[in-house]
This record gives sequence, structure tokens and C-alpha cells, in this order.
Amino acid sequence: MQFLISMHINPAVLDALTDQEKAAIGNGHGAFIEALKTSGELITTQALVDPSQAAVVSVRNGQPVVTDGPYLEAKEYLGGFYLIDCENKERAIELAAQIPDAAIEGLGIEVRQVMFADGQLEA
Repeated sequence: MQFLISMHINPAVLDALTDQEKAAIGNGHGAFIEALKTSGELITTQALVDPSQAAVVSVRNGQPVVTDGPYLEAKEYLGGFYLIDCENKERAIELAAQIPDAAIEGLGIEVRQVMFADGQLEA
């Protein structure tokens, strides 16, 4: 089963961390990635830029309309994700709990099963 583990970032929470705490998060992600590679459960992981660098695209009257910045004003934004392949949701939750961000008040980790990939609905 595939699961998306998404990390929701609150910049105010991150800004309040010490350099040592930020380094510990980075080191924790490195160790987590290596553990997932070793177990064979990692498909991919990506970190995303700050939403201020995003573009929102919609089509109106057949023409693309592009606006800068995040779609919604919110305290949190999607900061990155892990796409994993593991036995079940319980294992995905167990893995998500190992992400360093999960231990920091104000940061969120979400686990969602992948419904379909490559255009094919899962049976």
C-alpha cells in the first residue's frame, strides 16, 4: 500500500527554533530517509519552496490566469512529503511518528493512503 506523509510547516514555529534545534530536524530527516531506504519503504521524498514563490494557475474563458503566492492565506503550508510503500496504515503512522517535525508543537504530519497512481484506480 502506498501512503503520502505530508509535512505541514508553520513558519512562526520554525523561526522560534534555535539553530541547534533546526540542525537536529535536518539530521533527523537524514536518518529517517536512510532508514526508509534500508527497509525498502521509500518511494520518494521532496521538500518544497516557501509558498511565496508559488504560482496559482486557473483557466478562465479558455485563458490561463496566473497569480503569485499561495492560494490561501494560512499559518501553515505544505513543506514537503514522503511517498512510501508499506504494509498498512498502522505502519505508515508508525513511520510518520519518527519524522522529527512530529515532536514539535505547531508542526503537523498527515498520513493519507494513495487512491490511484499513473491514472489507474486501485481496486
